[in-house]
Amino acid sequence: MTNSVPGGPPSPEEFQRQLAELMRQTFPAGTSGFTPPNPARGGGGEGDSAGEVEFAFNQKPREVKAYLDRFVIRQEEAKKVLSVALCDHYHHVRLALEGQAQPNYAKQNVILVGPTGVGKTYLVRSIADLIGVPFVKGDATKFSETGYVGADVEDLVRELFRRANGDVKRAQYGIIYIDEIDKIAASVNHTGRDVSGRGVQTNLLKLMEETDVPARSPNDIAGQLQAMMEMTQRGRKPVDVINTKHILFIVSGAFPGFDKVVRKRLREATIGFAARTASVEESNEVMACAQTRDFIEFGFEPEFIGRLPVRVYCHPLSVDDLFTILKTSEGSIIRQYEQTFAAYGIEVLFRDDGLRRIAELANEEQTGARGLMTVCERVFREFKYELPSTPVKRFVVTRDLVDQPMPALAKLLAEHAQEERVVLRQLVNDFAERFAKDHGIQIAFTPAAADRLVALATETGRPVRDLCAERFRDYQFGLKLITQNTGQREFQLDLDAVESPDETLSKWVVASYRPAAPDPA
Repeated sequence: MTNSVPGGPPSPEEFQRQLAELMRQTFPAGTSGFTPPNPARGGGGEGDSAGEVEFAFNQKPREVKAYLDRFVIRQEEAKKVLSVALCDHYHHVRLALEGQAQPNYAKQNVILVGPTGVGKTYLVRSIADLIGVPFVKGDATKFSETGYVGADVEDLVRELFRRANGDVKRAQYGIIYIDEIDKIAASVNHTGRDVSGRGVQTNLLKLMEETDVPARSPNDIAGQLQAMMEMTQRGRKPVDVINTKHILFIVSGAFPGFDKVVRKRLREATIGFAARTASVEESNEVMACAQTRDFIEFGFEPEFIGRLPVRVYCHPLSVDDLFTILKTSEGSIIRQYEQTFAAYGIEVLFRDDGLRRIAELANEEQTGARGLMTVCERVFREFKYELPSTPVKRFVVTRDLVDQPMPALAKLLAEHAQEERVVLRQLVNDFAERFAKDHGIQIAFTPAAADRLVALATETGRPVRDLCAERFRDYQFGLKLITQNTGQREFQLDLDAVESPDETLSKWVVASYRPAAPDPA
């Protein structure tokens, strides 16, 4: 029924039309976040069976680590700790969904500490891919305490809801990963982030503990209007609240200066531990000695850092590590470049000396594995631009090529041009042999004539055989006439014959009628 009662409320269809018109007037740039409901979908209420979720998790820590080993090089301890925390969490989730939740279970939220480019994000994303749960990555620097300036931390949960295709129950056991968490530390040593940083920590704390987050933000006018329309059409409020109890939170950051905080505490340790402290201070293991008090000193609230019981420390990558990533990792950037060139029918082969030189240059970038992309793009940019338009079908990446890509590219193109000339010269000779077989008259091209034919074929883009057939299409008749007049059966075609074939042949025929005329060959 589409008609409204006179003087009464509009029908659902009329309400939808009026709402759509209001949205167009309010948001002239577009309302991509607004989707009219489909009455055939069902209501999404408490009694809907479509929201039932099947979740089967049977992974073991060793199996999870073996999977991570395929993609992430080194970081052995980090992979072990993450594997155990992941299995603990999702075994609990499985039991909770089965109605056998463990009492007083402490969620295994994780904090990753390590320099940029060591694989923190890759670790988390690989874990999410393995389990098949919704995954969201956010940047802590984008959030504000109020949500009016900057983003609201609850938007992470809403994005998780969207990644789960609007499935509340799937969203409730997803993974939220927040990078740059060190930027919201409120230490006196971090000016400009004090009040706001503490406020964001407090808001994140609520999410990490347990809270209900509306699927639509109160500040999302389009979403609120859509909810109103759904309630009008369906007669009841849909389930649109996501509980964060079983959402796994993983945060990470480079934490510059954090090692100084740890070293300061170690220096203040008791005399009895002085020798051990000194040795630790001088090693790369100082971050592994970090304690909760160090995070608090760095600027985190005790309640906040207390909700991150799993501490993972990722080590900087060496040249050997970067080389191993290039050579053995299933996620190696080299695979991307192999596929890029393969799309143009070009095969690229990487020698170990070339890979190691890429690793050495990437290490100088001081951005971890991200430096590999920087170096590769710098080395192969001109190759990707030039080679697809040439007949080159393969090239080998060596140390010299990585060090001097432009001279290597020029040499590659020159060598290919020389090879191409050899092939084309052979095609010129093949034309001469076929001419003799078809017409019983021997012809041969001088080196200058053959080179000119090759140049003309290259310049015009025409096949050599077609070019020769066109230029010398009348030569079998003229040369046979000369043979009849003089008995000559072997002819040498010079540069003049290539440049002016008809004129040259005419001169030869005319000369054949003069007994005293010189042999045209």
